[in-house]
Amino acid sequence: MGNKSILVVGGGISGLTAAIEASEVGYEVFIIEKNPYLGGRVAQMNQYFPKLCPPNCGLEINFRRIKSNPRIRFLTLAEVTGVSGQEGDFEVKVKIHPRYVNENCTACGKCVEVCPEERKNNFNYGLDKTRAIYLPHLFAFPMKYVIDAEACSKCNKCVEVCPVNAVDLNMEPKEMTLRVGSIIWATGWNPYDASKIGYYGFGQYENVITNVMLERLAASNGPTQGKILRPSDGKPVERVAFVQCAGSRDENHLPYCSGVCCLASLKQATYVIDQNPNAQVYIYFIDVRALGKFEEFYAKVKDNPNIHLVKGKAGDITEDPATKDLTVVVEDQETQKLMKEKFDLVVLATGMAPATREAKAPADLVYDENGFAVGGAPGIYSAGCVSRPMDVASCVEDATAAALKAIQSTVGR
Repeated sequence: MGNKSILVVGGGISGLTAAIEASEVGYEVFIIEKNPYLGGRVAQMNQYFPKLCPPNCGLEINFRRIKSNPRIRFLTLAEVTGVSGQEGDFEVKVKIHPRYVNENCTACGKCVEVCPEERKNNFNYGLDKTRAIYLPHLFAFPMKYVIDAEACSKCNKCVEVCPVNAVDLNMEPKEMTLRVGSIIWATGWNPYDASKIGYYGFGQYENVITNVMLERLAASNGPTQGKILRPSDGKPVERVAFVQCAGSRDENHLPYCSGVCCLASLKQATYVIDQNPNAQVYIYFIDVRALGKFEEFYAKVKDNPNIHLVKGKAGDITEDPATKDLTVVVEDQETQKLMKEKFDLVVLATGMAPATREAKAPADLVYDENGFAVGGAPGIYSAGCVSRPMDVASCVEDATAAALKAIQSTVGR
């Protein structure tokens, strides 16, 4: 008789969906997540397109389903280090990194008040800082603090001030072995590293940011409490440029289209206009890909007189050292004229790179030439953006299909 449990690697929207769907039809599920919280990239978003609604309500529903489901067990700060066995009987090695905060934590925040050390806030893509002991974000699940061991000086102040003895600086990594019948690999995606596109100045010019960074600037729980401000001086933006295909559809970077970048920029253009109706937004594109149900959304944004869509690939971006203003050079393909426009802020629409692009999974997966996991050994299935670029709704559909495949791997075994 085979093992009836399912392992889901990755606690983003794809992993959560697969886990919940499988567990609610009677299967025991384990979720392994490398971050100290569940929710993945969706937790870092401000709004979905095309409805422009916040993602936290949907995540909260999923978290409630997990809380009330005894068949789901999740481990954060955890990673799979090895997989052996076969369909119906896999042995999985898991390493759990220390949180340095135990189950007693009530998220009261007194530890933060006394912590003297700082770290870059990776949840906000380095746009601000937190203390060495921190809550991952305002809606974190689990709602527990965590300590960044590299930033912590072990001054012991957080230990002394904690009223419930939740801080344990002596925690050590743990290892465990799970026996499962099937595996769903849903480790998601990473934004392409824009610093590799030297002529766009990311990492050199403060006011050149990426699309995922703008998402955090626009979020109410972001580094500026939802105000879109220039990183260099904190001023509101008047003129914003969106540079499409920043590294995408380029044989030197990502040769493929990520499918969602155009829609993300159209969405983010509405963020700017909503905050400043007089702002001017330019979107420089090769071609706009907003197919099917998204056509109406594209048309609505395009009709805004303050949003200018220019067909042309952006060339060099330069900075005025005195003002930190940016000049974008583009050849308008429709007028055949060279444009040089000055902006307060430039947003690079970087594409999706699968998590398996840089580091392959310790499991028997099959990859395409771009690192996407497109198949695997019997009983091992990929789901969501680790297998191809897709929007959130498509991730949910794909994860549901993966859950069904994982269930079928255990039926009758």
